Parts: sequence; structure tokens; C-alpha cells
Amino acid sequence: MPEPSEGSRGRVVPVELVLAGVCLAVPFGAMLWVGSYARVEPRLAGVPFFYWYQMLWVLISTGLTAVAYVLVRRHQRARKGGGRS
Repeated sequence: MPEPSEGSRGRVVPVELVLAGVCLAVPFGAMLWVGSYARVEPRLAGVPFFYWYQMLWVLISTGLTAVAYVLVRRHQRARKGGGRS
């Protein structure tokens, strides 16, 4: 059986890149699903849920973006042969 060429459909996407994509997609899904957080209760220190939930996702998104960055950089280094860049 011949090896798949670069442009063929048999190309495999590395797990690191798939995980990085998931890390970047999760915050979008959470924020697009407005019905899950469009309410006032429960309040946190007097702040309605609608606001503190979104601010919490700012922090979560920062962490997930950092994880995605590390995964992509690790993949790039492995692809270049392990050299530092």
C-alpha cells in the first residue's frame, strides 16, 4: 500500500494541535451559549451571575490560551527536531 502524500486525505493531525484547538474553542462555546448564564442569581459579593460568570471566563480563557500556546510550541520544536528557538 503506498504512503499517503502531503496533500492526501490520509494526513494525520497531531494530538497537540487538536488539544490546542479544543482549548481555544471551549471559551467561545461557553460565551455563545448565553442561555446558560443569562440570569441574575446567584450573586457573588453582590455582583449578578451574568457579570461574574463572564469575568471568570476571562481568567479561564487566559489559562486555556496559555496551554494552547505551550502545546503548539512543543509541536513546533518536535517538528524541527527538538532544537531550541
